[in-house]
Amino acid sequence: MDRNNLREDSTITFELVLLRMSPEEASNDEPEWVGTWTEHASAFDRVKSVTMTLSEPQPAPWIAEEAAVSPNTARDHLHRLIDLGVVTVTENGGTRRYYPDPLYTRLRDVRELLREMTKQELSETAAELKNEITVWKAKYDADSPDTLRERAAVDDVSAEEAYEFVRAASDWELVRYRLSLVQDAIENYDTWTSDPSSITV
Repeated sequence: MDRNNLREDSTITFELVLLRMSPEEASNDEPEWVGTWTEHASAFDRVKSVTMTLSEPQPAPWIAEEAAVSPNTARDHLHRLIDLGVVTVTENGGTRRYYPDPLYTRLRDVRELLREMTKQELSETAAELKNEITVWKAKYDADSPDTLRERAAVDDVSAEEAYEFVRAASDWELVRYRLSLVQDAIENYDTWTSDPSSITV
């Protein structure tokens, strides 16, 4: 199956369902949102939606509960997503844990940039991101996010300062990753915009 048949645009996420519900409905137990979500999204789409928002690997039963499916159904769809190159799996202590495939995620994000921005806009964005990094380097006299994390762990650093260092390191890392995506998009802009199939995800 072609990865383009994953129907990304039709996937209804749990967050979108909540946005369409009143605060009273959103605060109730599962039946309200489960009924709405299962009505509008297939089991495959729900498993994919939950898995693609993971920030750390999770086992199939956890994903199943979030996607409102049985563990066996979740495993079946997760194996399909692995075959498609969308999801990867790791095993630790006999437990298989699933998370978004990094290459798939990166190509998806680059493709989104190409859809939304011209080459000039990408160049301007790259300049803005580089400036943010330059500001952090000057403000904290640091060369990388890891330097800030190391400072946060020093004994004589207050809790408030440690929190600031960790938060800045996280923001810096996100901006650095975003910059790498933009640079990829700029470097390959002409090829990928003239032949979209060359960046199929």
